[in-house]
Amino acid sequence: MLSTVAAFALLWSVAFAPMDPISYEAAVAADAAVSESAETSDGSEDTLANLTEEQAALMAEEPDWSAHASLYHAGGGGATGNDSLGCRPIAMRTLATDPRVIPRRTRLFIKETVGLRLQDGTIHDGYWYASDTGGAIRGQRVDLYTGHGRRSMDPVMRFNQRRLTIIEAGRFEGCPPAWESAAN
Repeated sequence: MLSTVAAFALLWSVAFAPMDPISYEAAVAADAAVSESAETSDGSEDTLANLTEEQAALMAEEPDWSAHASLYHAGGGGATGNDSLGCRPIAMRTLATDPRVIPRRTRLFIKETVGLRLQDGTIHDGYWYASDTGGAIRGQRVDLYTGHGRRSMDPVMRFNQRRLTIIEAGRFEGCPPAWESAAN
């Protein structure tokens, strides 16, 4: 009779048998295919068909930055008060950057967020505003402000600790616009 440990080891070796290695090119191609696939449950497929001329042009542009993203929120040890411009952060609009890389007051377009369905049913247009900085934001990193509470991160959690495609879409004055008055 096999001992429990031996049986488990045998089962483990069968279930997780070593596979042939794959090439770097195949891994990159597989990653790109996953990144580019549209998810119909978040509304992105419908939204991509209804892009404005400016959004379509920005989608076709080469990125100005490829930045590692993290998320932050208000409450529970997250963001408190105003951003580095003295403005109230706007959920799913305010972005913290290293101002030596992406200057404050830069209007940004993040391709991956176009068509993202937010918790209130709003569809994200891809525009973010560099109006905050952070001690941990150095180099090609961005921090997306999601709103109040940990649950506010849910719509963008798949972007946490991933690289995002960022395009400069101009400059802005004052504070980032709220969703009701945001220009596309």
